[in-house]
Amino acid sequence: MKKFRKVLDGLSSSSQGAVASPSCSNAAGTPPTPQDIHVQETLLSENFHICKTVRHGFPYQPTCLAFDPVQKILAIGSRTGGIRILGRPGVDCYSQHESGAAVLQLQFLINEGALVTACADDTLHLWNLRQRRPAILHSLKFNRERITFCHIPFQSKWLYVGTERGNTHIVNIESFVLSGYVIMWNKAIELATKAHPGPVVHLSDSPKDECKLLIGFESGTVVQWDLRAKKVDFRIYYDEAIHSVSWHHEGNQFMCSHSDGSLTMWNLRNTARPIQITYPHGKILKEGRKESCKPILKVEYKTSRNSNEPYVIFSGGLSYDKAGGRRPTLTIMHGKAITVLEMDHPIVEFLVLCDTPYSNKIQDPYAVVLLLEKDFIMVDLTQSNFPIFENPYSMDIHESPVTCTAYFAECPPDIIPVLYSVGAKQKKTGYSHKEWPVSGGTWTLGSQTYPEVIVTGHADGTVKFWDASAITLQMLYKLKTSKVFENPNAGEGRAVEQVEEDPYAIQMVRWCPQSRLFCVVGISAHVILYHFSKHDANAEIVSLEVRLQFDSEDGISLSETDPCFSDPSSHSPQMPGSPSNGSQDSLHYRKVKSRPVRMPPGYQAELVMQLQWVDREPPQQITSLDINSAYGLLAFGSCNGLVVVDYIQKTILMCVSTLDLYGAADPYQRLTRSPRKNRQSTSGLTELSDNKVSMDMERSKSPTSDHVNGHCTSPTSQPCS
Repeated sequence: MKKFRKVLDGLSSSSQGAVASPSCSNAAGTPPTPQDIHVQETLLSENFHICKTVRHGFPYQPTCLAFDPVQKILAIGSRTGGIRILGRPGVDCYSQHESGAAVLQLQFLINEGALVTACADDTLHLWNLRQRRPAILHSLKFNRERITFCHIPFQSKWLYVGTERGNTHIVNIESFVLSGYVIMWNKAIELATKAHPGPVVHLSDSPKDECKLLIGFESGTVVQWDLRAKKVDFRIYYDEAIHSVSWHHEGNQFMCSHSDGSLTMWNLRNTARPIQITYPHGKILKEGRKESCKPILKVEYKTSRNSNEPYVIFSGGLSYDKAGGRRPTLTIMHGKAITVLEMDHPIVEFLVLCDTPYSNKIQDPYAVVLLLEKDFIMVDLTQSNFPIFENPYSMDIHESPVTCTAYFAECPPDIIPVLYSVGAKQKKTGYSHKEWPVSGGTWTLGSQTYPEVIVTGHADGTVKFWDASAITLQMLYKLKTSKVFENPNAGEGRAVEQVEEDPYAIQMVRWCPQSRLFCVVGISAHVILYHFSKHDANAEIVSLEVRLQFDSEDGISLSETDPCFSDPSSHSPQMPGSPSNGSQDSLHYRKVKSRPVRMPPGYQAELVMQLQWVDREPPQQITSLDINSAYGLLAFGSCNGLVVVDYIQKTILMCVSTLDLYGAADPYQRLTRSPRKNRQSTSGLTELSDNKVSMDMERSKSPTSDHVNGHCTSPTSQPCS
């Protein structure tokens, strides 16, 4: 901005200097021309560049999730190397790894303002979050081994890194270098065992002793390693592959999830065999064999003060034979109660949020965070029916695919509070009454902010108003345009559904924030005008039908036919009430509700305009739209013509075809239509003069209130003679 001001100052001084300088004026003393003024440019193209300021919506291709229970912030990693950090509504930060490698795992240094990322290129990064824009402090590259799992104990300065070869490395967090302490896989397992245990899939410290490290291998082997003595305390062998391990807070037992859909409970007093084996969703069949189940990818074993029964929460494990097993699920077991929550998208990862960061204390879980492939959900564990929290982040921009967008800056200051107050009444029931648990971070709005609104139209006919003034995108109000139409019967709606899969999809929006008028264009060639009201209403919706069609036989040159003597059924569009196919065509588009409609506070439909079908063929889609609240006019058009509507009087003022607008100079080719039956002869029409000058003068005349191109603008007028 400073450089830009210098350019303006230079322009001002150069102009004044050029006028005062005699060299810049000619001999006659005339003032210099703009070409004589030379400005010294100090602002170069390198000073301008396009940059991303804010990312709205759900993270693309998420891969992992982390939570800081003290700072109350979330981190989401993606397959493209991005990191999304979320806190309270308004706290939203995005960072990107320069390598673009997928983020495999995230680990917070709890309450220290730091984050460790493990990427697919086998590199560890330490991020500093104690600044406005997170940045990488240190990086550590593994050249010979692939990283599979990481773990940072609470208030520890050591990072444990498991690899695909089965080895475990220890990294010093402060210097972010390898300590040289390596737990080799062949030392962790028995010497008599020749088979490789597989990659490291789990690392955790014992709640009783932080110097005891529990290592889980993919093959089913679990080892507890004494870091001080550098030896194995015990080994556990199981036939099924292990996916995850979770400790009891007392440190005397832990639970494992396996690939056959089973959960095993192990006690440290006797590690020869599990004390309990359960198949939560598997049954014993009549033949005596077990029902095959999906793998349990992750399990969390948490205790609560309010109940003697622990919470066992896991993903997967449903039977292959059940119809419900096709959908991803999260199972919550509390005592004898088993609750299965079905998800719309595959589960990427989930975390159980607890009151304490200490692993050796009673956990008291209060929520479950689920990261899905295309959604982000949080479940309230404190209520028996397990309701979900209402997500304050703009994760559902593409709840229905976005078909159009519009951006409005410097809106009236009262427009956002008004839309929010009306939209708050639209909130769905069934959500948890508690506040959103992720409440970390701080965000303050600058003094130079001004109201910004983004409007999105969607394929299902909905329109959403978003507050884009801050760094987050907050939905203010949702409008359903399909409510102005009748629900099609079994036979009537087939024609529309065959033409368009989404007959209510929004193509275009126009909004006047000052007058609060709103207009939308649908893909079925309809225009809906809305006005804003803070009170509910019960009123009828006015509907206007417009015939705006062009046929191949209508393509007669203006040099041959005078529009003032043309047949009313010729190439110019027909007004409402003009001869048309009537009910034969009206079956092909959506019918507007003819009865009084109850409309809640907010935007209420006032006028609907529909283009008619002609000879069972759909009209061309509307390509342009504009509204003028000062004059009470609305105009829209397609490749076939233009329509101007007085929305106050609910009357069409002008309906003119493209041929009448362009004449013989029409630069576009129209789509031909099949000829209609029983057409009237045009041989008796009077010819126009071939004089080009007279045509240009006639074409330059402004339309009067009596006629426009030979067609009456008033429904009560008679055709021009």
